[in-house]
Amino acid sequence: MPADSPYEILDDRFRTERCVNGDSRLEVLHDGSRWAEGPLYIPAWRQLIWSDIPNDRILRWDEATGTVGTFRTPAGHSNGNTLDRQGRLVTCEQGNRRVTRTEPDGSITVLADRFNGKRLNSPNDSAVRSDGTVWFSDPDFGILTDYEGHRADPEIGACNVYRIDPVTGRVHLAADGFDGPNGVILSPDEQHLYVSDSRAARIHVFAIQPDGTLSHGKVFAEARTGVHFDNIRLDDEGRLWAAALADGIHCYAPDGTLLGRVRVPEPVSNLTFGGPKNNRLFITATTSLYSLLMSVTGVPRGFASRGAV
Repeated sequence: MPADSPYEILDDRFRTERCVNGDSRLEVLHDGSRWAEGPLYIPAWRQLIWSDIPNDRILRWDEATGTVGTFRTPAGHSNGNTLDRQGRLVTCEQGNRRVTRTEPDGSITVLADRFNGKRLNSPNDSAVRSDGTVWFSDPDFGILTDYEGHRADPEIGACNVYRIDPVTGRVHLAADGFDGPNGVILSPDEQHLYVSDSRAARIHVFAIQPDGTLSHGKVFAEARTGVHFDNIRLDDEGRLWAAALADGIHCYAPDGTLLGRVRVPEPVSNLTFGGPKNNRLFITATTSLYSLLMSVTGVPRGFASRGAV
């Protein structure tokens, strides 16, 4: 690859599977966040929203005009954003220490703010299954200082992944033993849940049982030395793409092999696929929002049957 290419090939499959046949450079869509996070492409709006955590706002980029505006402020020092199967926005508000849903009329419903009567730490990211079940990660990042939330003592005393029952609304412990759980995604067949653990520099995968509990957890991938994972996404060929903070975007084969990476000039926090064909990679990295039109396509909206396990 040319020296100025954003792609680094570490396994020849990265080339032969045409992962590097897209744009030859990153496009900067916006620069001016303090710590950009939580990108989410919303097809119905043709817009991408993302969180600017220290500035306590959610921004939006309009695909048709290229303009950027404010979607919500204050925003509870929001972090991860996703859509449920009804197209409603689900947001992890790490400053408010809760998971919320924005209703069609603009009102906000609190989905979770406590576990066993104790306040959550600072919800980070979530995934919603077709039956309405919500899984979310709850590290302590938002209560360590006042920069990305509100400094506070933890009440639970652990950093876990939780499940919200779609019928009762009750919050259940889904998985524990993490140092800093972060990104959470479902496999397309909804049979597995992936969780990145930032402090442990690993990505875990769990089997989802019929009752929503998680089992048979194993390590899917470990980061290169000195690298920490943030958020993760799957493409429609079962490859997993991970935001690796100071090491760009990592791409892993379904067998967990690191195939290559996308170089980014700033520490990376998060990524998502979007655009009309779902082949535009949007990247939040420190102060900026980047995009890369790719030959790779994200998991189909509404999911399909092919997964990385």
